[in-house]
Amino acid sequence: MTRSSVNSSPVQDAASAPEIRGRRRSWWRRAGGAGLLVVALTLPAACTPETDDPEAVSTPSSVVLKPGKPGEPAETVAPEDFDGVPTEDQWNEADAEFMTGMIYHHDQAVVMTSWVPEQAASEQLKKFADRMYHTQRAEIGLMTDWLTERKQPVPVVAENEDGTGPRAPEGSHDHETVLQPGMLTDAEMAELEAASGEEFDRLFLEGMIKHHKGAISMCSDVAGAGIDQSIQQLAANIGVDQAAEIDRMEDMLAEL
Repeated sequence: MTRSSVNSSPVQDAASAPEIRGRRRSWWRRAGGAGLLVVALTLPAACTPETDDPEAVSTPSSVVLKPGKPGEPAETVAPEDFDGVPTEDQWNEADAEFMTGMIYHHDQAVVMTSWVPEQAASEQLKKFADRMYHTQRAEIGLMTDWLTERKQPVPVVAENEDGTGPRAPEGSHDHETVLQPGMLTDAEMAELEAASGEEFDRLFLEGMIKHHKGAISMCSDVAGAGIDQSIQQLAANIGVDQAAEIDRMEDMLAEL
C-alpha cells in the first residue's frame, strides 16, 4: 500500500464560514497565548533605471537580520555588507526537531484513529476520525520527505504498516520515542485500545483534544524558533486545522 494522500473533498464541518474564520483567528490562543512570530524584512524598491542586471542587489537603508546556517544563530548585517537574500535552502535545528517530533506525534494520532471504525459507537466520530487519519498520514509523508532531502534521521514509525512507504535513510537508527506535548502515555493508549462503544468515544475525544493542544504548542514553538518558510506555513496550517477540530470534538464530547 502506498502512502495515503488527503482526499480532494474531505468531510466538511457543519460550522459556518464566519465561525471557521473565527477559529482561524483564535488558534494561537490555545497554545497559551503565544502568537505566530513572523518577522518581515521589507527592502526598498530598487530604483536603478541605468542597469538591466537582473542580479543587481539594492542596498537596504538599515541593518538586516541574516538567518544563520543550520544550528547557528542569526546575525545582523550592516547595509554595506548586505549581499542579497540567500537562495539556498535555509533551515535550522528547531525546524528539524519540529519535523521529527511531529512525525511521532502524528503517528500516535494515526494509531488512535485506526481503532475508531471497529470500536466507536458514534457514526459522526467515525467520519471525523477517517478524515484525520488520512490527513495526518499524508503530513507524515511530507515531513519524512523534508528530513530525507536534508539527510536527517527519519523515525521508523514513518514506515507504513505493510512495510512500504518512507523509511529511515540507510545507516540511520531510530531513537526511543520521546513523548511530545499532548501525547498519550502507554497506559492511556492501552485503556483506549481496550474500550468500546460510548466509553471509547469519550476516551478518544478527551485524549485527542489533549493531543491536539500539544500539537498546537509545538507549532507555536517552531514559529518562534524555526527559519524554514515551508515549515512556518505547515505549522500554521496544522494549528488552524487542529484548533477547528478541537472545537468539533468538544461539541461531540458535550453530546455524549
